[in-house]
Amino acid sequence: MTGPVVVDARGHRCPVPSLRLMKAMDAAPAGTQIVLLATDPMARIDVPFLMTQRHGRILAVEDHDGLLRLTVETGDWPVAPTD
Repeated sequence: MTGPVVVDARGHRCPVPSLRLMKAMDAAPAGTQIVLLATDPMARIDVPFLMTQRHGRILAVEDHDGLLRLTVETGDWPVAPTD
């Protein structure tokens, strides 16, 4: 079994961490664990909101000296029609 997908958004400000997390979520099947590394404190607010919209869940939030490590699990987000 492989570990979680890691999305490194350190040094980027809002909305970049959330956008990178969304891109990783779009490429992952439901139930995938993703770890977002961010230094922007807004990620603590933005990610829970995003997970609510995307039917995912937050598994852990860790803050060590300004580095946020948010572990999420992707939900079953419907794919937009292409036609």
